[in-house]
Order: sequence, then structure tokens, then C-alpha cells
Amino acid sequence: MAVVVMREMDDTMENRVIFVHKESQSIHGEQRSAAMLTGDEYDVNFCFPVKDLESERVKLTPFIPSTHLHEFFAIPSPSYQHFPWGPFLTADDFNSSLIENRIQPNPACVLFAVYDKTKAAETGNPDGALAGAIGFCDASSANLHAEVAFVMISPRFQRTHVTSNAIGLLLHYALDLPSEGGLGLRRVVWKASPLNAASVKAAERMGFTKEGVLRWHWVLPEGKSMGGNGRERRTGDPKENALGRDTVVLSLCWDDWEAYGRDRVVAAMARTA
Repeated sequence: MAVVVMREMDDTMENRVIFVHKESQSIHGEQRSAAMLTGDEYDVNFCFPVKDLESERVKLTPFIPSTHLHEFFAIPSPSYQHFPWGPFLTADDFNSSLIENRIQPNPACVLFAVYDKTKAAETGNPDGALAGAIGFCDASSANLHAEVAFVMISPRFQRTHVTSNAIGLLLHYALDLPSEGGLGLRRVVWKASPLNAASVKAAERMGFTKEGVLRWHWVLPEGKSMGGNGRERRTGDPKENALGRDTVVLSLCWDDWEAYGRDRVVAAMARTA
């Protein structure tokens, strides 16, 4: 089990959190690098305080590779069609390409493991069954905003209570005031491919409002034949073999949250069908 330790701050650092396994709290100095590799200590490196988030049916806990990586990779894989990364051939590829390259080094990003608590009896795990992952990117403590990202729910758990509860937990964490246990953010963003109607619909169901479309927003990895915007690149494009992707931008801001968003999220999380 991990415990939370808050790092001290100086003028150049934001709040950061590290999760340290109880038996390894005495690790110091040169042992720290080895601990990062073995999983005895893991630096979440997020610009906001991180904690477990839990509803009656779903639990989110910070994704720690030594604990969650191989279990995550063992469940049926989500579709990576609309992402600018993936699919991943191995657990190590997932860890090095996504966790170590994109998420952990960036204080604006964090990833949570998603557990379906209703499967506790089936799995023998009090947290239930690992259903996927979800997180934030582009988070800013200076500007009080974040983007829901890395939504990777295994097919078995799609179209169930899992996705709505996972998103809802993140929204409560982000938009509830600090006095209510949240971060008090002013703006939360959701981005999706225009071709990913299910993602756009999921966001709108949770109270997000469509703001517009960013044209040619992403360059997809070479080799991806789907998910592009369907438009040709010009001759001489430096990545002429890589598709371009447009992005729909949706938002849920603090005033939306107070007016209707919180109630809509509570209702969505309570749905049983």
C-alpha cells in the first residue's frame, strides 16, 4: 500500500505529490534512482494534490506502473484509433511511450487507474476489477484549468456505469471548491476527434458545451490509416505520410457547474442503465 507525502515547495515549484510504499520511506540519495525503477517509490509529478477518488461503484487511484501496468495491459485493450499515440505492442511499450515519455515528466498530466467496485466479489479485490485508465492533461494551477484526457476504458466496461462515474469523479475533483474537497478549477476541457461521435456525446451528456473545432490540430503517427480529417496534405509537407486530425473542443466551466453541471453529473453517475 502507498502513502502520500507532500514535497516542500520553493518559489519555482508547484505542489507535487509522491506515492511511497510504506516499507521504502527511508530511501534516500543514490537509492532513489533504483527505487524509481523497482517501483518502491513513484513520483506522480502532478501540479495539484492527488488523492484516491471514489463513488459507490467506481474508484480512481493514481496509476503507478509497478502496481497497475501489467494488470492494465492484460485486460482487453481500448481502441486507440482516435489518439495520437498507440496501439502498444507490449506493457513496456505502453510504459515507455505513454507513461515515461508523455505523462510522468509533465506536471500538467496525471493518470488514474479505474476500478469497477461492483466486481469486488468476482475478483476477490476490495477495489473490484481494473476497468481502464483516465486522467488530466494541460492542467494549470496558475490558470485554474485542466483537460480530461487519456480516457482508456476496456470494451467490457464501456456503456456501463464505469465511464460516467470515472468522468464524474474527475469533474467533482476539478470543479468542486476546496472547501468541498475539490480543486476549485474554473474550466475543464474535453477534446475529441469529430469522427469520434461517442466521445463527443459522452462529454455532452456530462454537461460539456461544444466551443468549436481546431482544424489540423494533430499529426497522427505514420501508419495510422484511420482517424484523420480526410483532407490531403500539400506537396512537400514534412510529414506527408502522416494523417492530420481535427479536434472538437468542449468545456465545462465553474459557472456551468454551479448552474446545472453538478446536478447533471450526479444524475449521470447514479444511472443504472
